[in-house]
Amino acid sequence: MSVKTDIVSVITSSESNVIEIRVSGKLSKEDYDVFVPEIEALIAQHGTVRILFDMHDFHGWETAAIWEDIKFGWRHFHDVERIAMIGEAAWEKGMTAFCLPFTKADVRYFDRKEEAAAREWIVEDK
Repeated sequence: MSVKTDIVSVITSSESNVIEIRVSGKLSKEDYDVFVPEIEALIAQHGTVRILFDMHDFHGWETAAIWEDIKFGWRHFHDVERIAMIGEAAWEKGMTAFCLPFTKADVRYFDRKEEAAAREWIVEDK
């Protein structure tokens, strides 16, 4: 299944617990209203999820979106197994450290040139 807005594109499959979220621009609270239900549907189906968060020309979060992200992290602290973050800027790499208090997931950053490695890691068995 695929859902898309100007900022967010979400790709899921009922056969897998992996969700791919592609973002560009600046995330808003309304963007969370688009992809959080998709994540929660996969959690309901599979018990846990793995998130591939692909940032291209990403400019961060609006204030209300940061709050939505924190709430999601606490609500689903144990529901996310892995988060692969693919980015293009040094500050995006630093976001992996910011995420750690809000999730039990294994969070890793991959530079754009490592996209294939990120895609392999997010689906591989432990």
